[in-house]
Formats: sequence, structure tokens, C-alpha cells
Amino acid sequence: MIEKLNLAAKPAITPVLDPEFSAAVLWDRAYKKAVSESGRSKKLIIAIERNPESVSTYETVVFDNASAEELAAAVRHVERLVKTLLWLKGGHKVTIAGDKAVADEVAKIYASGAERDFDFRMMAKIYSAPMEVVYADLADAPKNVEPSQPLGRHLDGCRIGFDLGGSDRKCAAVIDGEVVFTEEVTWDPYFQKDPEYHKAGINDSLKRAAAHLPRVDAIGGSSAGVYVQNRVRLASLFRGVPEENFESCVRDIFLDLAKDWNVPFEVVNDGEVTALAGSMDMNANCVLGVSMGTSMAGGYVNREGNITDWLNELAFVPVDYRCGAPADEWSGDLGCGVQYFSQQGVARLAKQAGIDFPEDMPLAVRLKEVQAMFDKGDERTKKIFETIGVCFGCTIARYFDFYDVEKLLILGRVTSGGGGDIILAEARRVLDEIFPELTKKIEFSIPDEKGRRHGQAVAAASLPMI
Repeated sequence: MIEKLNLAAKPAITPVLDPEFSAAVLWDRAYKKAVSESGRSKKLIIAIERNPESVSTYETVVFDNASAEELAAAVRHVERLVKTLLWLKGGHKVTIAGDKAVADEVAKIYASGAERDFDFRMMAKIYSAPMEVVYADLADAPKNVEPSQPLGRHLDGCRIGFDLGGSDRKCAAVIDGEVVFTEEVTWDPYFQKDPEYHKAGINDSLKRAAAHLPRVDAIGGSSAGVYVQNRVRLASLFRGVPEENFESCVRDIFLDLAKDWNVPFEVVNDGEVTALAGSMDMNANCVLGVSMGTSMAGGYVNREGNITDWLNELAFVPVDYRCGAPADEWSGDLGCGVQYFSQQGVARLAKQAGIDFPEDMPLAVRLKEVQAMFDKGDERTKKIFETIGVCFGCTIARYFDFYDVEKLLILGRVTSGGGGDIILAEARRVLDEIFPELTKKIEFSIPDEKGRRHGQAVAAASLPMI
């Protein structure tokens, strides 16, 4: 059993409602320590290829001449890294160089009908190419090539910016960078089978914003999911649309809207807009944006002020390595970020705190109820936000394994109000006490409500070039 290696990963500060939380960053550190102390360490490289000109690599170690127990631990270590890299960086071809036994076992996990069938199918869908896991000798490992490009920052003219969430859609009218109108409209897109519902809702918001402009020069928007040249590759908003209708009715929905409005039109992942908004507001780069809302989103602006072609789909990135961790309702995988840092996480922890909601109560309503109870001094709700904060502090340390970060921007409905202050305070406490080497490397930012809404709207509106 892997447990015999004593890969302790419980943080010194216990998440009060998730006491068995096994932090990914601590598990990996314990694993690498065990490998080092064995005196039988060898290098392994994981390469994730999006295309031949865009490849991300990650170097780690595994046991040489591994026992069955050590091989099982190595497979666990590498499989979780592959999962992380797939959703953080993205790619359809995974090369594992340096250990054929590990590569063969991971290949069995990422296959049609296997344990990671969801990831296998989604990567093929995103990149329009079959997903595969292959072995290579270390000397033949692919090299790291990570291109980047500028995004947005165009403020001239009369623009519309929108953001599509799972419980509401936001839209704003912007003139030369100044917001003249904002609005949030409740909707329920997740399980709608007819994509006309989505298109009509988006169009309605655009028309409402356009009514406050003398003309419309450009439209920019964001939404959870993966978008390539304004085409939908993967998006939770359209989960209810039957698969056979996706290609014909969903993939080009934003291209169709662009034709209807006949202006420059740009749509990207909402995490990218979150990071762009933070970069613009703080006049800084190396910004990681994390949004805790209906789901969990991420975006990144690098040291040059550009975005990469990474996915940054933090919702699917493993953060908890314990056996029996909460399962993601979509992918079925255990311990992924969405179950900790979203309204789903709040609902899950509310039950742990002894707060019972009707099973048919929407998650967005449960979040509002928890926040209202917090404002009234309910101590149970305080534990929810403390738990999220501790888990998030450990997860921030994990992100340092993959991102060059100086500024961390945190937003989303889960972070609104006093609960957000507790999340931030607990995350800081975790970094100070458990990861002190990281404390001075990062600056936290939670914009106020107005800045949150307006900053995101301006950033989205700034996407297209006129």
C-alpha cells in the first residue's frame, strides 16, 4: 500500500469542516522526499503537447528499481500531475519520458472507457485530435515551447462587455474605457437543451447595453470554458445541449452573434478576463486570477503582460489527494478544485456544518443563504469560509509549482462580503505558517464590488481591436 511510504499531506492548520483534506502540494513534497531518501531517485519528464509549436514540460522524480509499492506511489504522483497539466496547460498528446512502467500504467488510466475517460474525451474535443499517452526515453523528451500573445487593453470607442455565468449574465456599456451602464440578469443555462435559449439570452443583454450607447463599435465577452477563435470547444454553460447538436448549434454561436451585430467580436475564457482585469487595474503583470463562482475559473497574464494558450481550467485541477475526496459531478474525478472553491463547495461544506437546505434549492440560492446567515453572525457559516481559506492557502502554494506569480486576484460570488475576508485571512495564515518561503513572493487582491463588476466589464469590452 502507498500509505506505508508515510506520504503525510494534512496541513498543520486543519480545515475545520474538511479535517481529512490531503493537500496536493504537501503530498507531492512528501513523495519527493521519500524518493530522495531512498537513494534511488531518477528523473522523469512529462510533456503536454497542444501542437508541435506549443508544448509544456514538467520535471519530477520517481524511484529507480521500484518495488510494487513504490511503483504504485509513482503512478499516483505522475497521474495526478498529468491531470493537473492537462487542465492547467492543456494538450492532446502526453509524453512520459524516463520510466516506461509508469508511462504504461498512466496510459491505461487515460483511455476510452477507463478511469479518466472524461479527460480523454474532452482533450480530444478541445484540440480536435485523439488524446494519447506515450513513452519516450529521456533523451527524446519533447522540449518546452510556450508561446504567448497580447490580449485586449483596447479602450477606444463605444463597446459592450459581457460575462456569462451559470446563474447570471452580466453586461456593460463602455465609452472610451468608462462604464456608463451595467446590469446582471438571472438565467439558468446549465441544463437547457435548446441552444436558442442561450443565444436569445445573450442577445437580450447585448441589446440592453446597446441602448445606452450612441453606437456599438465592438463587443467582447467572457464565459467559463474553452474558446478557440471564438468557437466553443468546451463550456459548462452548454452541458444540457445534446452532444449531437453541439457541432451544429453551439460551436459557432458567437460567430453567428458576430454576424448579427456586424462589429469586431471577441470571446475568451472568463479566467483570462479576470486576470486581464487585474493586470489593467493594478498596472502589473505575473497576475493569476482565480474566480470562485458558479464553478471555478482561472486566468493568467505572464511577465510580459501577455496571455498564453494554456487552458487554466482550475475547476478540474486536483487539490485534495485523500481517498474518498468529494467527486466532481461532471468529470467524476475526486478532489478537484470546483468542489472546494465555488458555490458547489459552499453547499457541500454547509451540510458538513449542519446547515440543511432542501435538495431542490439551487446552489446559487444556497450561497446567498449562507452569506445572509453569516451577516447575522451564524458561527456555522464562519467555519465554511475558514475551511475554504485553509484549503485555498494550500492550493495557492500548489499553483506556485506551475505559475510565475506575483499578484493573485481573487473574485467571484463566493468571495463577496465578510466571508471573502475570512477566506483571504485564512489563506494568508496558511502561507505565513506552512509556506513562509512564498509569503513575500505574492500580493493578494480582492477588488471591491464596484471594481469587481466594472473592471471585469471594461476588460471584456477591451478584447476586440476596432
